[in-house]
Amino acid sequence: MNIKPATGAVALAFVASGPAVAAPATPFPLVEATIAGMHRAMRDDGLTCRRVVQGYLARIQAYDLQGPALRAVITVNPQALDEADRQDALFRKDGLQGTLHCVTLLVKDNVDTAGMPTTGGARAFATNRPPADAAVVARLKAAGAIVLAKANLDEFAFTYRGSSSMAGQTLNPYDTGITPGGSSSGTASGVAASMAMAGIGTDTGGSGRVPAAVQGLIGIRPSLRLLNQDGILPLAHTEDTAAPICRTVEDCALLLQAMRGAGSDYRAGLRVDGLRGARIGVVRQLFPATSPAASPARFNATLEEALTRMRAAGAVVEDVQLPDLGAILAEFKTVKPYEFKGDLERYLARWPSDADGHLRSYRQLLDSGRFEERNKAPLAEYDALGTEPMRNQDYVHNVTARFPRVQACLTRALEGYDVLLYPTRANLNLDQDGKVSNNPQTSRLSSWSGYPALSMPVAMVTPEGRAPQPVGIELLAREFDEATLLRIAYGWQQTAQPRRAPALTPELR
Repeated sequence: MNIKPATGAVALAFVASGPAVAAPATPFPLVEATIAGMHRAMRDDGLTCRRVVQGYLARIQAYDLQGPALRAVITVNPQALDEADRQDALFRKDGLQGTLHCVTLLVKDNVDTAGMPTTGGARAFATNRPPADAAVVARLKAAGAIVLAKANLDEFAFTYRGSSSMAGQTLNPYDTGITPGGSSSGTASGVAASMAMAGIGTDTGGSGRVPAAVQGLIGIRPSLRLLNQDGILPLAHTEDTAAPICRTVEDCALLLQAMRGAGSDYRAGLRVDGLRGARIGVVRQLFPATSPAASPARFNATLEEALTRMRAAGAVVEDVQLPDLGAILAEFKTVKPYEFKGDLERYLARWPSDADGHLRSYRQLLDSGRFEERNKAPLAEYDALGTEPMRNQDYVHNVTARFPRVQACLTRALEGYDVLLYPTRANLNLDQDGKVSNNPQTSRLSSWSGYPALSMPVAMVTPEGRAPQPVGIELLAREFDEATLLRIAYGWQQTAQPRRAPALTPELR
């Protein structure tokens, strides 16, 4: 098949053989496609699920394996077209099969998907074939979603870099010379490049929000334990959660609704005027220091412009102080070095190794050496710290004192406000490996409190000598108040329309 980039809406390309299907009456563009738009085209224009799946597979071939070679994908689901045919048959009989009918997903490769490997990005886990879906994947499939592929990630979800021994370095489709963020790098890169309709990542210390911010996406870290974590290769159970990553707020609302299960309806509260009357507390302590010659000046100016537009749309936007912030950031830390070893061994023991021969112990992982060299040192450190962690005073302090202390700080700051606002990152995205401008301080507030947070794009900025890139801000709300985050984010999306598709991955002909 000869795939060529094109501009504008074009017919979908085919990448696999199968039953002939009638062409839709009008072409359906996949770049920036939405769930509602796809369902409307299925009802009104004869669009089939097979054509949708084939089109996204073509985009993976064109942009992940060729073209900019984003390395966002580790494994393509070999059953995706069969599932599309099944959904088409059901649609002809009964119409849409759930709120996520034919919604193609990129699922981070630390989330179990039956029939496919779950590697965590490490060659040591290349044979891992968990027999069942993770709980959130099962619910997404029940709502009609199709897992199109497993996405690349920072190996073991350790850092922001986005590199793995399974698939190499994920690239950012806005500018392949800058970091894609992480650790849900492949999910965000693939969704930003419209290789699927939406994605599932995980977020421990910013792993979903950071890549969303640098790739112009909506990334949600739900309240801790809002979602069932069963079947997710863990990093630290005290901080881990699954995280939807999407191009639009409404699509993320639908994903979160399905992942949460019965009784949730996050789409119902979305309003075009969602900013009107919203009370937003701005945490300027988390804005970068500025100087006339430094990029933070331009970064902060972009944020100020967004705050001005929010006020114009009816929001009350005021500065708020977190008096304990400095002490909290100095006193507490992530617990992943203490929990990773034990959590990983419990995960590997969940299914027999007779069929897939997967590793069963942390020692086997270390002895295998089948991971990136840069992870040798942290794996050894986590081996030592993960042995009897409850005997370690530092760990005990973080798992007993941190949540109530951070929650109290945020609860005081939220008095009189619906959400707190601060940059998802501390500066423009100018680094490749994530060491410079990824600011972990901003993502810690949600991770260390269990309160929900949402990263959303505010504008595109063009640094000198670079391609245009997104700038993101984060909203944080009270525990289990995801509906408020989504309402305000939707109001901003409808007001500003800040997202732009990356130029490197246009529509295919």
